[in-house]
Amino acid sequence: MNARTLRIALALSLLVNLGVLAAVAYRGIADGEPHGAAPPHAFPGLPRYLQLSDAQLRDWHASEAPFLAQLAAGADEVRTHRDRMIREIFSVAPDPTRIDAERARIAQLQDEQQKAVIRQLQREHALLSPAQRERLAGLLLEQPALPSPIERLHRD
Repeated sequence: MNARTLRIALALSLLVNLGVLAAVAYRGIADGEPHGAAPPHAFPGLPRYLQLSDAQLRDWHASEAPFLAQLAAGADEVRTHRDRMIREIFSVAPDPTRIDAERARIAQLQDEQQKAVIRQLQREHALLSPAQRERLAGLLLEQPALPSPIERLHRD
């Protein structure tokens, strides 16, 4: 496997990891929205899981909304560059320079998303009590490291 393929696989893997964190964060925001009857084993949402106080809940929601909007916008931009890169790779005459430019932009966007996730987790760290921090860290560490979509497609 050459270095370019490894970088693409790493970039896709990072995107999947961001998706997991975004899903966990989204559940925290969506917690206040009405739901149908949830199965008894369903995750209650981060605010309930962490047992946030009313003051923490206000700060949590104020912090999460812009964070999730930023993640969604970044994911859309990553998808655009990923699609361009894939189309270029499978074009009649692939241009390695264009492929690498799209790969570099994807890596840059994913780096920005990773930094945004870290900043958000740091905000949450400041908001939470030590016991709540421990619960959130444990939950995040329990999240599975899923194979990238490319890897899943290439498995038998």
